[in-house]
Amino acid sequence: MVSGFWAEVVARDFAVPTDRPLTDLTAELTRLLGAPDPRERHEVALAVLLTWIDRGVYDDLLPGLGDGIARGLDVGLGEQDTASVFRRSLCAVVLAACIDRDSERPGGRDLLTADQVLSWGDRVMTWLLRERDLRAFVPGQGLAHAVAHGADALAALARSPRCGELELTVVLDVVADRVLTEAPQRFLGGEVDRLAEAVLHVLRRDLLGLDVLEPWVNRIAAEAVPVQRSLDEDPYLRPADAQAFLRALHLQLALAPQPPAVRSDLLLVLIDALRRTNGAVLVDPGPEGAAASSGRHT
Repeated sequence: MVSGFWAEVVARDFAVPTDRPLTDLTAELTRLLGAPDPRERHEVALAVLLTWIDRGVYDDLLPGLGDGIARGLDVGLGEQDTASVFRRSLCAVVLAACIDRDSERPGGRDLLTADQVLSWGDRVMTWLLRERDLRAFVPGQGLAHAVAHGADALAALARSPRCGELELTVVLDVVADRVLTEAPQRFLGGEVDRLAEAVLHVLRRDLLGLDVLEPWVNRIAAEAVPVQRSLDEDPYLRPADAQAFLRALHLQLALAPQPPAVRSDLLLVLIDALRRTNGAVLVDPGPEGAAASSGRHT
């Protein structure tokens, strides 16, 4: 249940209480990011922190806030099927908001240094690759969505002017690593779409050319083809996330507003990758193609 104190804060349009120190309020909100109750997590802790960041409440305290939030990425890291995932996941959301606030340069001033942003980026990427609780939704406790929220944090990094060509290349590598990491389950909660969206923010910076992007796509495509390695293995499980990611990136690149300069050339690369990895279903419509389809057993 949401406490009366925080329910009143929300009801008063998120006005900052004056009867308690902001540091104490922030510490309590940070703890509530890991609450098992989804209302406490999302409607109170996350909503209050994001609103206060957006309204500039933390502008003079943003480095300290981000450092404290970043430490939450390590709480319970490595655990699976425990409530600790909620705090890690939402800490990524709050950290993304801190980075975006600096990118906006409110009042024309810098709130963070490049070293601070890049340090947080390193923490986010390390956490995202080590995260083992991949549940998108937990019955009775709501959304976990660690990978999706990690993708949102990568997107914030990509938007940041603190990140240059080298950092954007690292973001792409982390996306590929996360997509290709073996896991006992598929991403079925929109994670590949959020990862593709993060890549789109990288592309919109117009700093990376096909010399970087084409090998990156081909690396993912190489793992996107079903291979039967043993009779006990589902050949479609291992490549499923890579295949879904390539399709999601193609869709977003083709339809998204504010297309990057590289869109036309990269679409050709993606179409070629999808053609190569979907040969079993791309058959000719004539009699020979129909015969091939009817004879397919895998």
